[in-house]
Amino acid sequence: MRHRNSGRKLGRTTSHRKAMFRNLAIALLTHGRITTTLAKAKEIRGVVEPLIRRSQQDDLHSRREVYRILGDHQLVKRLFVEIGPLFKDMHKGGYTRVVSLALPRKGDNAPLAVVELLRGAHYDAPQGAPKTETNKDENAAQDKGGGKTAAKIKAPAKPKAVKGSAKGSQVMNAKPKSTPRKMEG
Repeated sequence: MRHRNSGRKLGRTTSHRKAMFRNLAIALLTHGRITTTLAKAKEIRGVVEPLIRRSQQDDLHSRREVYRILGDHQLVKRLFVEIGPLFKDMHKGGYTRVVSLALPRKGDNAPLAVVELLRGAHYDAPQGAPKTETNKDENAAQDKGGGKTAAKIKAPAKPKAVKGSAKGSQVMNAKPKSTPRKMEG
C-alpha cells in the first residue's frame, strides 16, 4: 500500500526526478510556457507554485530558499522583481495552468500538456482580472462589444431536400447509388 507516499515516481530515481523538476521549473519561469507530458505537467505545479509564493515575500531568506532550488541568481532576481509582483493579489496558489493537448506525442503516444503561468510577461491577464490603465482602451472596446473579440459563429444551415426526387427526405449531400461495373473480357 502507498499510504502517505504522495507524488508520481515517473520511472526515475529520486535524484533524477529532482533534477528533472528543477530543469522544468527553470524552463517554465524563463519562458512562461512549456510543453511536456501530462504527468510531469501536473507534478511541476508542486515545484513552481511554492517558488512563486516565496517570491511574494521579498526578503533574504526567501531569495536563498528559491536559489537553493533554481541555482541561478538572474532567474531568482527575475522571479522576485518581475513574476512575483504579478501575483501579489493571489495568495492561495493557482499561479499556473495545465492544458491537455489533443494529440499525443508521436514516439510513445504519451499524453501531452502545456503548463503556463497565468499572468506572465508574455501573456495577457485572464478574464475577470482587474482592468489596468495600460489596456484601458482595449477593455472599453471589449465592454462595448467591439474591439478584439472573436467573430460570431453562425449555426450551420439545415440540409435541403433534393428537388424533383420522389423522396423528399433525401439530402443534397447524400451519396448517389453506384452501379456495378461490367467486366469486359
